[in-house]
Amino acid sequence: MRKQYRYYDMIMAAFAVVLVCSNLIGPGKITEVHAPLLGALTFGAGIMFFPISFIFGDILTEVYGYAASRRVIWVGFICLAFASLMAWVIVALPPAPDWHDQAAYQSVFGSTARIAIASLISFAVGEFVNSFVLAKMKVLTQGRWLWSRTIGSTIFGEAVDTILFFPLAFYGSGEFPDAMMPQIVLAQFTAKVLVEVAFTPITYKIVAFLKRAENEDYYDTKTDFNPFTLETNR
Repeated sequence: MRKQYRYYDMIMAAFAVVLVCSNLIGPGKITEVHAPLLGALTFGAGIMFFPISFIFGDILTEVYGYAASRRVIWVGFICLAFASLMAWVIVALPPAPDWHDQAAYQSVFGSTARIAIASLISFAVGEFVNSFVLAKMKVLTQGRWLWSRTIGSTIFGEAVDTILFFPLAFYGSGEFPDAMMPQIVLAQFTAKVLVEVAFTPITYKIVAFLKRAENEDYYDTKTDFNPFTLETNR
């Protein structure tokens, strides 16, 4: 019988909301900020929130284990796939004759099928890598140095996510010169990891609270790490 938790379902719902919003709302706007020493930084606004999904992955794996995190990743994948399909259908519907905002609506929510598929693939692979690395590091470090696991797993997970997404979504598309792709990938990856680092104190507090509240601190010593199953360890 699966162990019942007080906050697991709430975290799952929050994860899905952050994921869908960051992928559907964020990419529609390109922003530029001026940072000391770095100068002007231009990026898609969604990058501010998408890394939070990896923070959720860290928290879930650290407290509940890889199998529990795996279920949430697949729920997030299904939610993101449905939201992308819904956006595509709504954009494709013919606008009413007296409604003149179709172009603006399409520019925000009209991601191409290529970008949507690239987002789904990179998200799933990156999240599973993130969760796998954190679970293995927890056993290796015997539960010490949480910061090393959250940041270390994010480095691997975000690297995979970013390296997969940009070539799959944009290579040869003409959106920007292909020669610039390594630079863009590096900038996006660096920004995502910095978000994780900035959130580390908050991650510590949430993890400590959940471990006490749920009476759980799972170690994946005998876990089946197959991503294509929803079996739990309990």
